[in-house]
Amino acid sequence: MSAFDKNPFADPVEVNPFQDPSVTQLANANQGGLDEFNPFSESSRLTNATQTVPATKPTSPSQPAVLQPSVEPTPQAVASAAQAGLLQQQEELERKAAELDRKERELQNSTAGFNPRQNNWPPLPKSCPVKPCFYQDFSADIPADYQRTCKMLYYLWMFHSVTLLLNLLACLAWFTVKPDRGVDFGLSILWFVLFTPCAFLCWYRPIYKAFRSDSSFSFFVFFFIFFCQIAIYIIQAVGIPNWGDSGWIAALSEIGHNLPVAIIMMVVASFFTICAVLSLILLKQVHSLYRRTGASFQRAQEEFSQGILTNRNFQNAATGVASSAAQTAFRGN
Repeated sequence: MSAFDKNPFADPVEVNPFQDPSVTQLANANQGGLDEFNPFSESSRLTNATQTVPATKPTSPSQPAVLQPSVEPTPQAVASAAQAGLLQQQEELERKAAELDRKERELQNSTAGFNPRQNNWPPLPKSCPVKPCFYQDFSADIPADYQRTCKMLYYLWMFHSVTLLLNLLACLAWFTVKPDRGVDFGLSILWFVLFTPCAFLCWYRPIYKAFRSDSSFSFFVFFFIFFCQIAIYIIQAVGIPNWGDSGWIAALSEIGHNLPVAIIMMVVASFFTICAVLSLILLKQVHSLYRRTGASFQRAQEEFSQGILTNRNFQNAATGVASSAAQTAFRGN
């Protein structure tokens, strides 16, 4: 009957997983450890203190330091930084420009009623309706090495003007004693009216500008015109009749007719001679100074071309000629 009491569906070998020796041993060991462990006891605190993991010692200096990997900036960040720098520079430039404009306006306002280079030659009284036409100041415009020569040329021009005035008076006296000398008297008036301002404008002002700005073109203008002036002085000193000059020939021809008039004419002839001699001496001095300034014919050509091209009248004339030529060509087509 015992065989009928058994479960026919049960396994032949009855296995209990909790009765496995390895499982039961491990369970007993864990229980024993938990029961014996007291975290508040003195021995457990000492045990935990001794089992604490010590801190890692710093690496020795001989060992190389490990560099952290650098983060590369993106192109967008670089572009934005560059744009910010440009904007900052632009703001700084605008601020400086505004400051310069403000200072310039202040300077213009402070000097509005004062012109340091106001024309002062010829020295005319303030009540005169005619105002000075030129500015002349040797100490301010002319270098110290050239001031003496420039002043000598200015004095030569003054002596030249006085000589022409004396020549007019001598020809007047000659015309008084000899009515047939009216041509000489009329030409003497023309020479005084014409040569006095022309000498100032044609050879004195060019040499003044040449010494002031070291202009090669002004030097060449002076040399050309002053050489012609020396030739005129020589002709006037000779005194050819009917040329309006009281030179040596005219003065000597008058000695036998009227001695006082002849003496006046000889004084004028001597003045013309002095003008010619002084002109030769000053021409030599100016040439020596010209060679020291480094001026040249090539520089004179460049200055002349630049002055022509920058002249407003020349530009307007060239524009008009070009436009008329273009219109003519268009109409011809």
